[in-house]
Amino acid sequence: MKKSGLFIIVALVLAASMVLSACQPQTVTQVETKEVPVEVQVEVPVQVTVEKIITPTPINYGDVVFMSTQFNTINEAEAVRGVVLKDFPATVDFIPSDAGTFFDRINAEVEAGKGTASVLGALAGEFSTLQATNSLQDLTSLKAEVADAGISDAFWNVASLGTDKTYYVPWIQANYILAVNKQALPYLPEGADVNALTYDQLLEWAKNIKEGTGEAKLGFPAGDKGLLHRFFEGFLIPAFSGGVVTTFKSTDAAAGWQWMKDVWPYVNPQSTTYNFMQEPLLSEEVWIAWDHTARLVEAFTTRPDDFLAVAVPAGPKGRAFMPVLAGLGIPTTAPNQAGAEALIKFLLTDDALVNTLRETGFFPVAAVDYPGYVSAGIKMEGDAVAAQSSAPDALPALLPQGLGDKGDLFNKPFRDAFIAIVLNEKDITTTLEEQAVNLQAIMDDTKAPCWSPDPDSAGQPCQVK
Repeated sequence: MKKSGLFIIVALVLAASMVLSACQPQTVTQVETKEVPVEVQVEVPVQVTVEKIITPTPINYGDVVFMSTQFNTINEAEAVRGVVLKDFPATVDFIPSDAGTFFDRINAEVEAGKGTASVLGALAGEFSTLQATNSLQDLTSLKAEVADAGISDAFWNVASLGTDKTYYVPWIQANYILAVNKQALPYLPEGADVNALTYDQLLEWAKNIKEGTGEAKLGFPAGDKGLLHRFFEGFLIPAFSGGVVTTFKSTDAAAGWQWMKDVWPYVNPQSTTYNFMQEPLLSEEVWIAWDHTARLVEAFTTRPDDFLAVAVPAGPKGRAFMPVLAGLGIPTTAPNQAGAEALIKFLLTDDALVNTLRETGFFPVAAVDYPGYVSAGIKMEGDAVAAQSSAPDALPALLPQGLGDKGDLFNKPFRDAFIAIVLNEKDITTTLEEQAVNLQAIMDDTKAPCWSPDPDSAGQPCQVK
């Protein structure tokens, strides 16, 4: 009985609790969704440029022996070593010498089949002598590599030495040009371009000046020490006949002498006393003059605003001119081929060419950009030299070659023809026939073969025709 009563009491208590619980207010939980901004850090890859200095491996072409017949005075040689070659990455042993020593050494090395010289600097005629002994490499592939140097086709043709190969790279030149006082310009023939004259236009120009001023203002260096013979050998006769020796007594050459005879009344009569044309130009005795650049430079440097430097005239066969042309070759026994080719390319750069001009007086064979420190007069001459060298009708007539110590005897028939035909008014044909005998005797005595623009004579004495 006691146990059942206890159960009843517990049950009543539980029931009462449930009733009381039901009577209490109810708590309801509501879930709300809110957008709460949350900062989230995300790693994003960023490309950063880092400057890294890389020092290239210096190029060095080792030892290069450079033999040359040019710049063989002490001052010139030191200028080439200390200025022209200073920035080339190699140890260059520049060895200038006279032509005899030069030929002896190269020929000895070729005969021995082993050499020390890798680059050769020489005149065009001297390369002809080396080629005759098979001492020169064919540089046709190098010619293609320096195509952007601006060397004219006329010079490349000379460098072929009458073959289909290239035996040297044209490098530097000295030359002859026309100097013009600007006072002469109003008398220029109608339609004539002062930078591209013909011989007929020059004749008409000189005539116009004489008729307009009453004075003969064209001048030539016809004095005893003047270079008038070079005008005939390298300019007038090849421009009219296409040759020098092989066309000496031709009808085309006679036409050139007729031009000289026709223009002479308009030439200052003092020309037979002139040796350097810069002097009568500065005194204004003449307004137009032909001469070597070295004998005109004072006029251009002293009064650059008063003068023009222009290309020589053209004749029926072309714009003939006589460059003292020097080139760069590689002997067949060169021990440093890579260094030799690199040095030749270096010497054709504008900086090297301008340095060569400044230190030696030789002009580039192609147009270059002259820096401000080059005088106005030198720049004027350089531009004129480049213009006639690169003219489409350019006709290089090289210096006489193979004459040894008889160069003056070669000049004599040309000067004697001038005296007879122009000064003494002798018959042209008769005079040329007489002087042809003297000229042939010199060619036979020296056994000198023909040179450009005369055709190759296969090593035989050049024949006067």
